[in-house]
Amino acid sequence: MTTNVSTGLFYSRSTASMQKLQAQFDRLNEQVSTGKKLLAPSDDSVGYQRLQVINRANADGVQDAANVTLAQASLQQAGSTLSQMTERLQRASELVLQGKNGTNSDTAKAAIATELEGILQSIVTLANAKDARGMPMFGGKDIGAAVTPGAAGALGFAEGKAAAMPLGDGQRVEVTVNAKEFLATKDGADLGSAITAMVAALRAGEALPEDAADTLGTVADQVVATQASLGAREVRVDLFAAQLKTAADDREVLRAGIEDADPTETIVQLQKTMTILQATQASFSKLSSLSLFDYLR
Repeated sequence: MTTNVSTGLFYSRSTASMQKLQAQFDRLNEQVSTGKKLLAPSDDSVGYQRLQVINRANADGVQDAANVTLAQASLQQAGSTLSQMTERLQRASELVLQGKNGTNSDTAKAAIATELEGILQSIVTLANAKDARGMPMFGGKDIGAAVTPGAAGALGFAEGKAAAMPLGDGQRVEVTVNAKEFLATKDGADLGSAITAMVAALRAGEALPEDAADTLGTVADQVVATQASLGAREVRVDLFAAQLKTAADDREVLRAGIEDADPTETIVQLQKTMTILQATQASFSKLSSLSLFDYLR
């Protein structure tokens, strides 16, 4: 009776020990294969909960990064477009100085007038460009054209201004400016009416209107100021992008500490467990030959 109990106990304990070692070996082997030490919520419930928080933050971070990239592209495009406008306005100023020269022939004046018209058309085209989102780059609150030439060359502008673009963490940035802010002056004049008036004077052989020339200079200054303002916003977005990158890197360090297995340590534990398992299996095989079955034989 005593022998039966001892033999049964020996087999039960040995089997349980080998099963435990086998499970430990399988787990370590999976950790080596996947590179993860946290394979199920039961492995570390607190760590698993922290991991879920990190994963949600990473998902939000991906969306925020996409918003930032779009904002950067829109601001860069707007800045580049304003630079092109500045070049054309500088050329227009040069033409105005030429037009004021009393020695110009009618043919020269006509050529100046034609080039000024082309510059105006070019600036209107630039002002109506679309940004990276497909929205008017310098439009208003809707998707209509930013600038519309009207009677006597006067420019019409979209109403309102576009909504600010979300970046993340409650921060937003205005990536567009209504064209009226830089192509029109506070006294109600605008680039279109100014250039049209100068073109008419040149073709009529009359002196260029000083107020129109002043409007051209004012608009040129406003375009430069607008470009500087958008540049400052771009710097702010770049700083926010750097903050997002730092936060993402910090989360990755935390995630790795919770979830990732140390390759060297895991392999060492795997080899140690395999050695113990093999030794246990060998001992069980050897000792089982001294069991009750041999005793009865």
